[in-house]
Amino acid sequence: MLNSATLTGEQSAVFQIKGINDGLLITLGEGDWPVLREQLLQNIQQRSAFFQGARVALDVGNQALKAAELGALRDKLGDFGITLMAVISTSGTTEKTSLMLGIATRVQAAKKTVAAAIPVKEPTTLVGEEAVFLQKTLRSGSRIESQGSVIILGDVNPGADIIAKGNVIIWGRMRGTAQAGSAGDETAIVCALELTPMNIRIAGVSFDGKLRKGKPGPEFASIVSGTVIIQPWKHSTY
Repeated sequence: MLNSATLTGEQSAVFQIKGINDGLLITLGEGDWPVLREQLLQNIQQRSAFFQGARVALDVGNQALKAAELGALRDKLGDFGITLMAVISTSGTTEKTSLMLGIATRVQAAKKTVAAAIPVKEPTTLVGEEAVFLQKTLRSGSRIESQGSVIILGDVNPGADIIAKGNVIIWGRMRGTAQAGSAGDETAIVCALELTPMNIRIAGVSFDGKLRKGKPGPEFASIVSGTVIIQPWKHSTY
């Protein structure tokens, strides 16, 4: 396992790579995301044999990535046989996007590291959160309960029920029933690409408002001033 190295692209961009317990941690430098993305993929393509089958955690710094951008990168890495297991960022937008895609936002640092020839900034050790991830559509009669968060890559049909002590994140249409923060956590949220639920509860508060009409779009429900409200999922709301 390579413990530390650098990947260099055009325009003097440098990506740091380090071995961690579960795979590799690649840290991007500063710059425009399209340029960094292309240079990273070029470097990986040039070293395709090394990266084949690798599990990669990507530290993107303060890059604010939306679902389309992060999803496209994950798919492209998959073409090289690489699993994107985590995305680390100081951007709230990127963290929420990663969770929506079922990608972890924390990694465990390796117990032993070897000093690099080039100074490498040590990654911050972050503790992950418990979550249930399902890649399926929940049909009527299905019931999911979790002591943490619930992440569904698929639709939740009417008659399906989700109860989570943490957040409920649906990468699809949410038309069933969901309760987030079931142990009383009023900071929990329920979000989906299309949010038209039969019922939503956060902590002990139910949604009593009217659902938005018009063209469907990503939305999230949260408690604001003691009331559950649904808002468009935009960068400005984070």
